[in-house]
Order: sequence, then structure tokens, then C-alpha cells
Amino acid sequence: MRDFKTDLSFLDGASVLITGGTGSFGKKLVHKFLNEDNLHRCIIFSRDELKQYEMEQTFRDHPKAKSLRFFIGDVRDQKRLHMALRGVDYVIHAAALKHVPIAEYNPFECVKTNIMGAENVASAAMACGVKKVVAMSTDKAASPLNLYGATKLASDKIFVAANNLAGAQDFACSVVRYGNVLGSRGSVVPFFENLIANGSDHLPITDMRMTRFWITLEQGVNFVLSSLKMMQGGEIYIPKIPSMKITDMARNLAPNLPQKEIGIRPGEKLHEVMITKDDGRQTIEIDDRYVITPQFTYWNDKHYIDMGATKFNEEFEYSSDKNTEWLDDESFKEMLARA
Repeated sequence: MRDFKTDLSFLDGASVLITGGTGSFGKKLVHKFLNEDNLHRCIIFSRDELKQYEMEQTFRDHPKAKSLRFFIGDVRDQKRLHMALRGVDYVIHAAALKHVPIAEYNPFECVKTNIMGAENVASAAMACGVKKVVAMSTDKAASPLNLYGATKLASDKIFVAANNLAGAQDFACSVVRYGNVLGSRGSVVPFFENLIANGSDHLPITDMRMTRFWITLEQGVNFVLSSLKMMQGGEIYIPKIPSMKITDMARNLAPNLPQKEIGIRPGEKLHEVMITKDDGRQTIEIDDRYVITPQFTYWNDKHYIDMGATKFNEEFEYSSDKNTEWLDDESFKEMLARA
């Protein structure tokens, strides 16, 4: 299993701000910073004071806890972002409204955070002299079927296009896109485990053919940091990660429970796509990831050619049902244990 680890010495003495930093990704990232890096400051920017208080209590006894700053704010508020970004070198943008059904019911709230918030982050970062911004995306942004995916596609476009406004300024934005995080709060694994623990007589499956990409939280954090290190500006990074059928996942979790098909929910896909055929023409491949390169007139692939990158000559699509890498029973259990 790829770990996507990279040398973090480029962050020594730097100031990093994480939007949406009290989520599971932000907590894992902060834990890694405190244990493996020598940041000058790590700023957790989010709007929930209780989560910030709880996170502060979690890390308060760590020897490097003095490098942490907790900043109440919302990405919808550009003035507050300007204040938080003073003296910041790098931004990791993880704030988003992510729940698909809630986004469908409250569309403009999702637009305000995921699209307008993205514009605010990019604009404020540029104005405050930030060097690099890496924005978290989702597989649902590729050929989106639901509003959440559509807003994240718009967000991706905003961060890619922001590079055109930098001019001679030392400023770059890129995007990372990956699949479902195994064991995270919103994934199917805790849902199944809860049903099993409460004595359910079956596991509900939306469609017996359904497949998904899977990545652990640790892999996701490492992938974001390695992308931050190598980015030039305008790239969309996609990790090489395995797929698994939902029925196989359910069988591993509860081999003796029957499975009942309940039908695909509104806005849900049968298979996930991370690179569409149209994007495939702009995609290059390096050792552990794919990179959708920007269609800038000034773009130069030399940085990646020096890394041994290859470009696809034909239309290429990266989808969970056509993946060349699959989780078998043993590798799933290993991945779940690490998650």
C-alpha cells in the first residue's frame, strides 16, 4: 500500500494555515506537523468554537503545542481571512460543506461555502503574500451528478485559474482529489459497523454493482503534503489508490449477514470517476499519482518530465470500476487496521 510520504523539511520555520482545521483531516494533519515537522506556526481556521476548544485540549500537553494558533472564522468572510493569513506561507484549504443530501436541500448554503469560500481563500491568500495554496477536492467533482460535486468542480476551477492572476508574484494554487476515506465519519464502514453492533439482520446495499475508491486518512494527509511540495501551480493531483466493491466490503465486515439491495439514492453514482476522458488528454502519470495539468499557454511539463512523467496519448479515464488495482480480503483488512 502506497504511503505517499515526503520530506517535510521544506516546511521548517514556515507558517501554515488550515481552513476547516478541526475536522478529521485537520486533526491528523496537525498531529503529523507536531510530531514530524518544525513549523513556526500552525493556524487552525474554523467556525466551531467547541471543536476548536476540544482540539486545543487534545494537543495542549504536546511539547510543540505553542506553535498552534486557533482562529475562529468562516471562509465566507474575506475580511476575517485577510486577518488570519497575515504572515502565512502555506494554506491547506479543507473547509467545505460535504454532505450530499444536505447540499441538495440547502443548495445556496453549499454554494456560499464551497464556491464563494474558495474565491475568498484564493483572493485573500494572494493579497497576503501566501506562497502556495493546496485545495482539497473530491472524486465527486469529476463529471458531477450532485450539487456538492458541482460546487467542488467550480472550486477546483477557481483555484486553478487563480494562478493566472499571480503575475510576477511568488504564488501558486493547486488541487488534490481523492476518493472515500476508509473509516472516516461519513464513510460506509462506520455505518455498517454500527448496524452490526446494534444487531441488524442485514446490511443495506444501494446497488450490488457499486464500486468505490478507498484511501486511509494517513495516506490522504501524506498525499496532500507531497503534492504541496511538488506543485508548480494549476495541477490537479489524483493518487493511485485501490477500488473495492461495496458488497465485498460488507462481506468482510459481516460474513454471516445477508445483504439487501435498496436502490441508489438521489445524486449517487454507481461508480466513482476521478479523471474523466476529457481530462485524460491533459493527464500525466508519475510513480504514485496522476496529474491533470492546466491548459495554460505558459505551462511547461519539464518539472514532471524530469521526474519521469509519461503522458497519455489516447483518452484516459480513471474510474473505480475500471481500476487496475483492487482490494482483496486480506489487503482490505490490513487497510482497515491501519485506518
